[in-house]
Amino acid sequence: MKKAVIATGGKQYVVTEGEVIDIELLNTTDQTVSFEPLLVINGADTKVGTPTVVGSKVTATVTVADYQGEKVTAIRYKAKKRVHKLHGHRQHHTTLKIDKIT
Repeated sequence: MKKAVIATGGKQYVVTEGEVIDIELLNTTDQTVSFEPLLVINGADTKVGTPTVVGSKVTATVTVADYQGEKVTAIRYKAKKRVHKLHGHRQHHTTLKIDKIT
């Protein structure tokens, strides 16, 4: 089973072929996206990139272009001071299906 580590949106994801992942919003209109992996694992063979693995590529298909995730709330509260503030945030996501690791 091939595995790879890709970096997008300031985060790193361990992906396998056929897997569906949610990442931060990609500003692209293409249906296929490619990434240069940081690490590729193919059975006992492991290739570590400096910073990326040369000659390797991870291709993915965009299944859902843009949707909002769950709401995350942050509360600021100080007892006996009449200080309370509520912030909410919903992150935009893109859903990808990993097609091939080459």
